Amino acid sequence: MSTSRHFGFLGLGNMGLPMARRLLAAGHALTVWNRNAGRAAELVAAGANLAGTPAQVLQAADVVGICVKDGAAVESVAFGPDGLASAGRQGAGKVVIDFSTIEPGQARDFGRRLRDRTGASWLDAPVSGGVPGAEGGTLICFVGGEATDLEKAGPFLAPLTSRVTHMGPAGAGQTTKICNQMIVAVNVLTIAETYGLAQRAGVDVERLAPALAGGFADSQPLQIFGPAMAAGRFQPTRTAVELMAKDIGISQRMAAEFDARTPVSAFCSGLYEQVREHEPEVFMGDVAGLVRRYE
Repeated sequence: MSTSRHFGFLGLGNMGLPMARRLLAAGHALTVWNRNAGRAAELVAAGANLAGTPAQVLQAADVVGICVKDGAAVESVAFGPDGLASAGRQGAGKVVIDFSTIEPGQARDFGRRLRDRTGASWLDAPVSGGVPGAEGGTLICFVGGEATDLEKAGPFLAPLTSRVTHMGPAGAGQTTKICNQMIVAVNVLTIAETYGLAQRAGVDVERLAPALAGGFADSQPLQIFGPAMAAGRFQPTRTAVELMAKDIGISQRMAAEFDARTPVSAFCSGLYEQVREHEPEVFMGDVAGLVRRYE
C-alpha cells in the first residue's frame, strides 16, 4: 500500500480525534465518521471527508480504524443500523483495525461476523499511551489477527505508533492490552494513595515525581499523573477512571474463564466499583482525580 490509499476512521473521541489528525497530517486521504458529526469539523476543514454512516467509510476506504468506548460501541459501529457490515461485499479485501479495548472473545466474534458479511479482515489492535501518545504518534500497539492483514495495515499504523507487536491470532491483542491494563489500573490507584499519604505527612508533593524518577518506583503513569495530582489539575481527561474500571473488570471475567488467581486485581476492581457507586464525579473524570479520595 502507498500513501495514496484511502483510509477511514470511526470514533473521534479523546483518542480517536488526534489519531485521525495524524493520519491527515501524514498526507493520507481520509474519510471519517462520528456519532456526533460536530467532532469532525476540524478534520473536514483540514481536508477529510465526512461520511454519514460507518458503512460509507468502509465503502470509501481501504483500511478503516475504530476507536470507541467499549465492546457495545464497537458492535454498534460494526453491526448496527448502517454499520460496517451494511457495506456488504464492497468491504471485500479491506482491513478494519479496532483500537478500542474490548473482551478478546468479542474481538474474535466481531472479526468472524464482519468477514462473513463483507469479506473484510479484522485486526484487534488496542493501544497504550493515552492521549499524549495519540497526539504524538507514539502509541504502543498490540495486534491480534493475520500477519498478512497487519502488513496491509502498516502505512495506516505508521503515523500513529512507535511500536507495533503482532501478538498472535485474533483476540491476542486484546488479551495483551488487558494484561497492560491490570498493571496500569493497580498502579494509578497506588499513585493516588501515595500522593495522599505524602501530603498528609507534610512532604512537598510537587517534588515527589521528580524525586522518584529513574528509580524502581518510576513509571509513565507516575510522571504523567503524579504532577497533576500534586497540582490538583484534573482536566483535560487523558485516561478516564471509568475506562480503567471497565478494563480491570474485563480482567476479572477473563480470570474466571481461565481459572486464574488475580487477588490484587480483584481487590482493585472492587475499589473502582466503590468509586463508581460513591464518587461519580471522580469516576467520570481523569485518573489524576483519584487523589481526591485521599486528600
